[in-house]
Amino acid sequence: MIFKNFNCFHLKIVFLYILILSFFFSCAGMAVTAEEYYSIGMAYFDLGKYEDAEKWLNRARQADRTMVASTYNLGRLAFERKRYDEAAVYFENILRRDPDNILALRAAAYTRIITGEIEIAEKHYSRLLTLVPESADSGYNHALVLYVMGRYSASEEVLEKYPIALQENKDVMLLYARSQAAQDKVEAIENLSVWLSVHSDPKARYEYARILEHYEYYARALEEYRKTLTEITAATLDPKGTDIRFAIARVLLTADSTSNEGITELQNAVSDGFNNITAVEELLNKASGANRENIQNIINNMRRTVEVIEQNETTENELILEDYS
Repeated sequence: MIFKNFNCFHLKIVFLYILILSFFFSCAGMAVTAEEYYSIGMAYFDLGKYEDAEKWLNRARQADRTMVASTYNLGRLAFERKRYDEAAVYFENILRRDPDNILALRAAAYTRIITGEIEIAEKHYSRLLTLVPESADSGYNHALVLYVMGRYSASEEVLEKYPIALQENKDVMLLYARSQAAQDKVEAIENLSVWLSVHSDPKARYEYARILEHYEYYARALEEYRKTLTEITAATLDPKGTDIRFAIARVLLTADSTSNEGITELQNAVSDGFNNITAVEELLNKASGANRENIQNIINNMRRTVEVIEQNETTENELILEDYS
């Protein structure tokens, strides 16, 4: 309640400040400096009146082209209004005059992540971290950008520069493990295991199970896949329940080519909507005996389902064409 009252009082003072300045500036012959324009613009910014803030900050920038603060805050305004391309232009205009401006570098790099221009973001972060190498937050963002670019080894190397964050920050820890997993490093098993002992995330657990399966720790992989099934909800898109069920079937049939349970899990996955025929065909190489015939029957049924769907789509399109003819 005290904070709320203070906030209201602060906003009233800001508004009164704007009124006083506006009154003086309306007087004939009154000279207005860029700093005064800037003060009014930031006052409107604090009030959340972004259009007014933009107007006064632009006046400040025009009155004094060296007003880096005005340009920077115009970028912040554009960012707040989700005009990200425009925001990036403001920040990068500062960098053309001052390549070592840390605030502008940080803002430009993060904004370029949002606009999807990852390579530009990576260049900004590289420059930023030569100036402030101790910034763990910027280091994490740089590593994330490198990971998205497929430069997994570089991502891992960046994260290793922040040992405290690797121990305490869950996002840094997870990205580190994922960077190792993408390089097929066995160390990823231990790091993901430690992470999952504290945190719960079905996507991370699914990735962990896949690594265990890759290294032929089938019993542990099966346990983790089944845990993943218990963690997902109807709204979970990645991983999908059908993909997890198929993975369980794959592990069972890989560990035991005659597994009846594996065939049951496969049938359940397909019944629930798993439709990757190529993935199921690969199981033929893992199965033996009656299971090969069972898998082939499942594949044949999947193909028939696809044919029916395609036929229905063709018929529907023909009916639409007839309606327009």
